[in-house]
Amino acid sequence: MTALALPQRRDLPVYGAMLALGIVLDLLCRFFPADLPFWMPWEFSWPEYLACVLTLFWFWRGLSMLPAGQRPAKWRRALFVAGIASFWIVLQTHIDYYAQHMFFVHRWAHFVLHHAGAFAIAFGMGGQAVFAGMPQPLQTWVRSPAVQRPLAVLQHPVVAPVLFVGLLYFWLIPSIHTVVMLNRPLYEVMNWSMALNGVMFWSLILDARARPPARLSFLMRLLLIIVIELPQMVLGAILSLTERDLYPVYDICGRVLEMTALNDVHYGGLIIWLPGTLTSFAAFITVLVTMRLSEEAAERGAP
Repeated sequence: MTALALPQRRDLPVYGAMLALGIVLDLLCRFFPADLPFWMPWEFSWPEYLACVLTLFWFWRGLSMLPAGQRPAKWRRALFVAGIASFWIVLQTHIDYYAQHMFFVHRWAHFVLHHAGAFAIAFGMGGQAVFAGMPQPLQTWVRSPAVQRPLAVLQHPVVAPVLFVGLLYFWLIPSIHTVVMLNRPLYEVMNWSMALNGVMFWSLILDARARPPARLSFLMRLLLIIVIELPQMVLGAILSLTERDLYPVYDICGRVLEMTALNDVHYGGLIIWLPGTLTSFAAFITVLVTMRLSEEAAERGAP
């Protein structure tokens, strides 16, 4: 038996416990949905559940395997875990129910998936630990050209900002939004696309390393932040100032809070406009600080 196989066998009880917990949650949500507290899933999703628990387990496992010098700082670990937890909260608690029935709650959920939570995950720099904690076959697949080539395209400095803003606009086209909110599989595709794209984009921007090995220079990162900010502000302003209900699907689903349809849309637009702007501002400051620290480190290492 190889040295690699031993830790994998020792991990089997953990994987078994994850599976058992998932089955319990699934059964509770199927047969006792009205009796579950707010913090339990509204509609249990195996992909979302496994994505969260496996990522956290591989992160914890990878930290124990990495040399001390390669582990992220404790504050970065806390950010990474908080980001994963935020994804779980908006996707697998009753917040998801409110997001399906109120436009402004839906906007808060997507702000977490695309901005705040994704920002925390990227800033946490946990990717190396997660990779180290993965089973060997999965590591091989992640390294393969089938994964790395599409990832390189999606994180190209031209493609990345267009995709980041484009997905935000695309899912909010009223006719598309109506179809998606009434179709559970499409609804999950929308959430997954926002979360994955958010993590990929902010990972490009918040990489603590200089280029190379980072994909982008610090100046290019600053430029991309500026590029994505204006279209978001425009979209937020359009929704905040509109004089008609652009998303009647929430009347079809039934709004669960006492609020007019127009106010619901206005508040949703403000969430895109203001918190989105603050996230970009925080990223801009972070890149400037990271650039300065990198320059100081280079100066100290110069002969």
